[in-house]
Amino acid sequence: MNKMTPLTIAVPKGRLQSDVISLFEQASIDCSELRDPSRRLIVPVSGTQWRFLLAKPADVPTYVEYGAADLGVVGKDILLESRKDVAELMDLGFGRCRLIVAVPESSGIKNVQELDFNSRVATKFPEITTEFFNRQGIQAEVVKLNGSVELGPIVGLADAIVDITETGTTLEENGLIPIAEIAQVSSRLIANQVGYKVKYDTIHSLVERFRRVLGQKHGVEGT
Repeated sequence: MNKMTPLTIAVPKGRLQSDVISLFEQASIDCSELRDPSRRLIVPVSGTQWRFLLAKPADVPTYVEYGAADLGVVGKDILLESRKDVAELMDLGFGRCRLIVAVPESSGIKNVQELDFNSRVATKFPEITTEFFNRQGIQAEVVKLNGSVELGPIVGLADAIVDITETGTTLEENGLIPIAEIAQVSSRLIANQVGYKVKYDTIHSLVERFRRVLGQKHGVEGT
């Protein structure tokens, strides 16, 4: 590890945090301070000029784009929705799920082309949803929700939803079935465009260590 090159890494708080910590520890990066249940949002990496920045997942691409963090870990769904100008370096493989379109099973609808003209679609991902339905040639009214989007069809707010699903259990419990897949989602390592060039050696070395840990011969660096 290069002790002389400062590096700030944005780590998402919540369900992905433990996976991120595990990956970094397997790459021989000291995360003992990150495991400390304190309320600190900026956490140093012992013995280095590196530090972790703890942020809400949706904010990670923003911190990276504007250079507040050199690197960040974020789900592909958030990366697609945020449309931030960052470099996607590699697929870290964890947090896998699918971004799907789902409808009430009782509707009898089997594919998106069967949705009525100007159907309402509830989602936390309005940008992705709008783009998807535009590509399908379907005029949909996109309704942004911040909570459980499965509630939308139940109360008559929406005819369909766009959301992420891992096992499909929540969909099934709420009488919903998937009718289209928009994207495969997993956690990605991203970098600030300028910082990636300036700190290339340090970042590239870290990427290679992650690849060895994950058993990847080829990543998606630079895509």
